[in-house]
Amino acid sequence: MSFFGSDIVQQEMKEIGELQDKIYGSVFKFPTMSKEDKLEHVQLLEDLLNKQRVLYTRLTLSKDPDATKMKDSIMESAQALGFPDDVDLAYVFANMCNILENMRTSIQESV
Repeated sequence: MSFFGSDIVQQEMKEIGELQDKIYGSVFKFPTMSKEDKLEHVQLLEDLLNKQRVLYTRLTLSKDPDATKMKDSIMESAQALGFPDDVDLAYVFANMCNILENMRTSIQESV
């Protein structure tokens, strides 16, 4: 079975798309959100990031040509954003998780 033919991968990609839609639909409202809504938004971002990290890990471990193409496309996008050619995306994901945790702490400590 192909990588993208897997029911698990298809479900994860569907969930990633749904989370992206939900997040992007409210991202510009973030500054005016209530504290609770901001915390929920950060949680959605964490959920999305975790799902993306798992999918990327699966892409990396797969020998399926389509999975390899998608992984290469992700790396090209990262480079277009200014990341070095040899960037370890696992490291990037970990740093993004730290940023989200700092956001959560900052929101919780705000008035």
